[in-house]
Amino acid sequence: MTAVRLALVSICALLLCRTAWTYDSEAGRQKADKACALCHGKGGVSQQPSVPSLAGQRDRYIILALYQFRAGNRPSAQMAQFAASLSDDDIGDLAAYYSGLRPWRPTRKISVEAASAGPALAQHKNCVPCHGGPGLSGQEHVPRIAGQRIDYLTAQLRLFRAATRGDIDGNMTSAANNASDKDIDMLADYISGLSTP
Repeated sequence: MTAVRLALVSICALLLCRTAWTYDSEAGRQKADKACALCHGKGGVSQQPSVPSLAGQRDRYIILALYQFRAGNRPSAQMAQFAASLSDDDIGDLAAYYSGLRPWRPTRKISVEAASAGPALAQHKNCVPCHGGPGLSGQEHVPRIAGQRIDYLTAQLRLFRAATRGDIDGNMTSAANNASDKDIDMLADYISGLSTP
């Protein structure tokens, strides 16, 4: 484990010792309305094809993602600029707010081909065990991906395959490493239309 990764894990572990309910979700809402809603949508439901929804994401995932952006371990000019000014409490407040919202609903239906082949491919690529079971609703620090926008999912899978997206433990880069364009398109089609409670 590199020194940067070890430091990031240590920082996250300290912050994660406090649970989301110890942070101020109302302060998180105010911060989100001011800085996040323009891209991630009001109430954390994105209207932009290439931007993920955040409503209902696990608090640990929000914390980890923001730490990765702030530390520069997840490349994104826009998010790095935003996260650079966040304190640990800001990050916790945002996590408390977004994790307390009702998750988004898919904006599209799964194609017939993806409905047939998608479940087996998601299992084969380790989406199911890591992302919270067949519903892909997330767990701990692993994000909910069910119903995310197809453009966003496609882009992220391609970045993982190219090993150019931040990946704290290497699991996503490994899972996407030998995925073909067809695999990525099929997974994005299937996952983007998946609806779970």
